[in-house]
Amino acid sequence: MANLKLLAEKAVQTRIAILQMIYQGKGGHIGGALSCTDILVTLYYTVMRIDPKNPGWEGRDRFVLSKGHSVEGLYAILADLGFIPRAELDSYRGFGSRLIGHPSNKVPGIEVNTGALGHGLSVGVGMALAGKMDQKDHKVYVLMGDGELAEGSVWEAAMAGSHYKLDNLIGIVDRNRLQIGGSTEDVMALEDLKAKWQAFGWEALEVDGHDFNSLVELAKLPIVPGKPHMIIANTIKGKGISFMENEVGWHHRVPNEEEYAQALQELELRMGAF
Repeated sequence: MANLKLLAEKAVQTRIAILQMIYQGKGGHIGGALSCTDILVTLYYTVMRIDPKNPGWEGRDRFVLSKGHSVEGLYAILADLGFIPRAELDSYRGFGSRLIGHPSNKVPGIEVNTGALGHGLSVGVGMALAGKMDQKDHKVYVLMGDGELAEGSVWEAAMAGSHYKLDNLIGIVDRNRLQIGGSTEDVMALEDLKAKWQAFGWEALEVDGHDFNSLVELAKLPIVPGKPHMIIANTIKGKGISFMENEVGWHHRVPNEEEYAQALQELELRMGAF
């Protein structure tokens, strides 16, 4: 059974690390990193089959961060689990660092370089199809941003995932409803998003992307054999820092000294509650 208190604590720790990395590194996509934190925490501490001591273990589940610009939380979790040294987080965006602004497979625990939006699900389809062909039992998880669903390659991958009956493939949409240009529904409307995925032959579910009780159910997937699954996780951009929440301006912005101090205080107060 999942330890929900532990997940909540890890989520606050991860948000603190995200804030510190972006402030010290003078760059990063803080809003989207904060919105998908609870999803990442649930996957890495409860759902996925991984081995930090053997990142290339053949039996591991695969994870693709398609919204690669939100990599800071992933780095923080990999460091906490022991894939990389914790001290390496201080090098984020520094000269010669492995920890660049998008995922790099030079970092243990990262399967594939991502950054150009719309490509992650196609990679995930390939990984899942390979697993089926090799008769392996691992799962492939792909986390996408909702803004990137405007990319046509996502829907080509959706067709392929259904066609090949990839029930070892689980997609997750970080549905925070904001992208760099504003509201997703103003830039390129997505609703009815659940119905769209169902029309492409996927089993589609909606969850609260900040509710660990709901997120831990990902461990039970797939629930329908022969179908890929898409989880639409409703989230809040900037989640966890009051003045960043639901503010599109925090898609890509570095807090100043005063904002940093306020944000850190808010998170540390939550940490102190555990």
